[in-house]
Amino acid sequence: MEVLLRAIAIFIEVVILAAIIYALVAGIRLTAFDLGLGQKYNKFLTAVLIMAGAIAVVFFIAHLTFLYPAIQGGG
Repeated sequence: MEVLLRAIAIFIEVVILAAIIYALVAGIRLTAFDLGLGQKYNKFLTAVLIMAGAIAVVFFIAHLTFLYPAIQGGG
């Protein structure tokens, strides 16, 4: 049961972190285009930001998987 609770907790945290990273990457992309970055860089910037976001999510998954504390039983 403890393993299942740990897996669910890690999954929830990864989903929340992925949503935060998505919002951050979308904000960076919008800011770059608002500051005058041309539309010809749209595909390149999108690819770079997707790679950076994916690396961040993988880092968080690895961090949570290996370093997440064990859930202690109550009894």
